[in-house]
Amino acid sequence: MDTKEILKKVRSIEIKTKGLSNHIFAGEYNTAFKGRGMTFSEVREYEIGDDLRTIDWNVTARYNSPFVKIFEEEREITLMLMVDVSSSSSFGTNKRFKRELVSEISAVLAFSAIKNNDKVGVIFFSDKIEKFISPSKGKKHILRIIKEILTFKSSSKKTNIKKALEYFNRVTKKRSICFLLSDFFDSDFFEPIKLSAKRHDLVAVNTLDKLELEIPNVGLLSLQDSENENEILVDSSDRKFRRNFKKKQCSRIETLKKELRLTGADYIQLLTQEDIISPLINFFKNRNK
Repeated sequence: MDTKEILKKVRSIEIKTKGLSNHIFAGEYNTAFKGRGMTFSEVREYEIGDDLRTIDWNVTARYNSPFVKIFEEEREITLMLMVDVSSSSSFGTNKRFKRELVSEISAVLAFSAIKNNDKVGVIFFSDKIEKFISPSKGKKHILRIIKEILTFKSSSKKTNIKKALEYFNRVTKKRSICFLLSDFFDSDFFEPIKLSAKRHDLVAVNTLDKLELEIPNVGLLSLQDSENENEILVDSSDRKFRRNFKKKQCSRIETLKKELRLTGADYIQLLTQEDIISPLINFFKNRNK
């Protein structure tokens, strides 16, 4: 895409996702992800039903009338987006590429975060750390993030989620919200996920295309792994082959879900062919429950 097309795409994503964030997700986000704790706000006169444990005895003695302490949630937190920019993130067969899907999800989350006065940062990774954008606030910062996700060119084709999580654990000291956006075509990353989920509020977002789950009957088909460039020729008219392929992919996803539950991380699955609204709303509602 040239500069004009990029700016048009960024603007389109901003219009679409900012509206969703303002009217749907900002409140859900605020409820689903709590701040660091409670901080003292003010005192006021005691009212029937107030918790007696909140009485401020010093003020009560001074005015010879009961007063209670009012606390507010210390809301400000940091949202970190960990974005897989390996070659497989550029795959897509209908409606949009996975990279575009990730940009939409990230925009919704980021606009929801700044609506709640939270900072947003990004880690781009392949099989190494490609780029780190420090957490900050403001619309200009969010638009930069969207643009970077759409246009970022990775220096490597492969994926190493473990290395990305280890870096995240090193650079992020305070508890934060972390959305790990990847297709999870990798292995040996559950230990660092477990550590991250203990320290932070971790959500794994599995971004996939339908053809990565089920191959249609279209005859001879050339399949290439975008990360190692291995290529094979398959007969997609073979019912047994299609059934085994689907079974293998379903098994991989079920294993991923099971392992993530054991680590304490949350899980969302999003497809390039589908809208992001329903899965995200369901996720937030389940979190709030």
